[in-house]
Amino acid sequence: MTDTAQESLRQAALFYHENPKPGKLEIRATKPLANGRDLSRAYSPGVAEACLEIKADPANAARYTSRGNLVAVVSNGTAVLGLGNIGPLASKPVMEGKAVLFKKFANIDCFDLELNEPDPEKLAEIVCALEPTFGAINLEDIKAPDCFIVEKICRERMNIPVFHDDQHGTAIVVGAAATNALHVAGKSFEDIKIVSTGGGAAGIACLNMLVKLGVKRENIWLCDIHGLVYEGREEDMNPQKAAFAQATDKRTLDDVIEGADLFLGLSGPGVLKPEQVAKMAARPIIFALANPTPEIMPDLARSVAPDAIIATGRSDFPNQVNNVLCFPFIFRGALDVGATEINDAMQVACVEGIAALARATTSAEAAAAYHGEQLTFGADYLIPKPFDPRLSAVVSSAVAKAAMETGVAQRPVADLKAYKDSLNASVFKSALLMRPVFDAAATAARKIVFAEGEDERVLRAAQAILEETTETPILIGRPEVLEMRCERLGLTVRPGRDFHVVNPENDPRYRDYWETYHGIMARRGVTPDLARAVMRTNLTAIGAVMVHRGEADALICGTFGEYRWHLNYVTQVLGSARAQPHGALSMMILEDGPLFISDTQIWIEPTPEQIALTAIGAARHVRRFGLEPKVALCSRSQFGNQADGSGPRIRKALEILDSAPRDFVYEGEMHVDSALDPELRERLLPNGRMKGAANVLVFAEADAASGVRNILKVKAGGLEVGPILMGMGNRAHIVTPSITARGLLNMAAVAGTPVAHYG
Repeated sequence: MTDTAQESLRQAALFYHENPKPGKLEIRATKPLANGRDLSRAYSPGVAEACLEIKADPANAARYTSRGNLVAVVSNGTAVLGLGNIGPLASKPVMEGKAVLFKKFANIDCFDLELNEPDPEKLAEIVCALEPTFGAINLEDIKAPDCFIVEKICRERMNIPVFHDDQHGTAIVVGAAATNALHVAGKSFEDIKIVSTGGGAAGIACLNMLVKLGVKRENIWLCDIHGLVYEGREEDMNPQKAAFAQATDKRTLDDVIEGADLFLGLSGPGVLKPEQVAKMAARPIIFALANPTPEIMPDLARSVAPDAIIATGRSDFPNQVNNVLCFPFIFRGALDVGATEINDAMQVACVEGIAALARATTSAEAAAAYHGEQLTFGADYLIPKPFDPRLSAVVSSAVAKAAMETGVAQRPVADLKAYKDSLNASVFKSALLMRPVFDAAATAARKIVFAEGEDERVLRAAQAILEETTETPILIGRPEVLEMRCERLGLTVRPGRDFHVVNPENDPRYRDYWETYHGIMARRGVTPDLARAVMRTNLTAIGAVMVHRGEADALICGTFGEYRWHLNYVTQVLGSARAQPHGALSMMILEDGPLFISDTQIWIEPTPEQIALTAIGAARHVRRFGLEPKVALCSRSQFGNQADGSGPRIRKALEILDSAPRDFVYEGEMHVDSALDPELRERLLPNGRMKGAANVLVFAEADAASGVRNILKVKAGGLEVGPILMGMGNRAHIVTPSITARGLLNMAAVAGTPVAHYG
């Protein structure tokens, strides 16, 4: 990196830490404090009730305080990253960063505590005194051997998990990477020879973890700055190093590297030379983890061992050994079951969970976060990426299970599957709300045809559909392209074997399809030649014909192109007197719950009849998500105060709704703020028919509905499920180009539920 680039990076990092406010953390209240009543419950006198409950039973602290989800990151700044002993104050940006990672990846609240205490025993005394405040302690950046002393004292005296991440977090991720590296190389822990450089806390912990995984202690050769650790050596020794001392007359790294299967470096730059790599066993595994410059650069290692399997601590090379793969999730599992410690079984469960996840199909979300990188299990993809959202459920649940099985869980979960589902719901915001839809879809094996089958998102959705539902995906696309893209994306599914394929260029059903389309459209200006052309080029029309012929139960299209263009072909083929579009409904999943928006796509300026149909259809679909609909008809008019614009149409729609019994609550016409703020609405219209906030907003213009939908997506971080095409009997849905692979999976679940009537 040039000096200019380095300075630019430095300035960008400093700006990031300073703006818009200094630091990376703030504290926010989780309960309302808007009036005297709230204050009396939050503080005096109401707070006394919570205090007395905890005094009666200390376990109640997890019910009435944040302690059960609160971790302390504690450091004295004596061994900070690659910066050394920079002191507690200078370590604060690192500890704040660790706290941010806890929150981001596992939704764990965290306080960073930088303690001005170099004496390990006194430091341990301070940490032990923190037990009433925290549910767990993460020790960080404390130099060896002091870190061993601090952790030992704290573990012995405290009844909550104490975890030195520099030791055990690194060891867990190294264990996962080694597990999969041996899988790729065709070797086993029991048979390999390991040479390690670095006798510090992380290096010793990694070796201990590898022993737990099956490596024989006599096959481990540990070197430090003074050379080989051997029996009888006195210089710079401690009990942790001595456990790996060898009875030998060899003294240097060069003496012991011959025939090594795995090099583990946690030392410094340039320690491992190419000529030493050449002495290693066939298909050597090299973990050069020194930062920022590894013990050997990957290109140098491969110059003498082209088939070497390499991991580093850097993000610009494959296989970054990063503790963030471990610590958020091992703490998440430990906190959720009230574990009193993080024991060996929990750590090994963490290793196995991380390793297994890398061998599974890559998630669409990780692929999006690391666009352009090859995320297929193999020599260059041994461990998952930190932004793989599946880590939370897979690793945390494995840790929780191990805690329960080893008897250290004070609050065991009764249903591990439900616990795993709840973890998924916290990561995938749609998971909890989509559960009723997935459950309903599981009762029927529906065939879903995807028009744009060659799209990466569709291919990833097809993989997920086969893993998570009983549906059968059908993809329209060229088989050779589908095969190639599945291979490139690291998917295990294959066309023809796992999902059905319709080849628009050469399908044996082509004649049947164009004749069917011509039969539908012959009196609407479509000639046989045009029908042939449409069935060769128009993927949406092909999918609609398949549904019409009963070869598929539902069509999903729209990953590219304009909504109404797709709608034209859907209604051409599948429309009838009973099946006509009633509107498009989008469920926006927000921080405080779901909000349904309609009609975003179908009617530019709907009639009163169309508004009423939209409201009826929306109410019916909201119930599919296990929710009771409260429909607000929205307008710039507020309960009749405007004589023009959308007000008269909304009022007429209300009359239509009032003309027959309805099984849902509705109200209007009103502004959006009145729909969402019950107190405001009560002031404007006392004793109205709706109580509480609306959860469905029906608009009188598509522009208004679409605008609100997009604002909620971009500015409020809303996740969209939809648009759901109402009125077509669940036989077709048109998505938008911004949809994700998970969004397509959600829409497949919506389409996978049979309906008794058109809606």
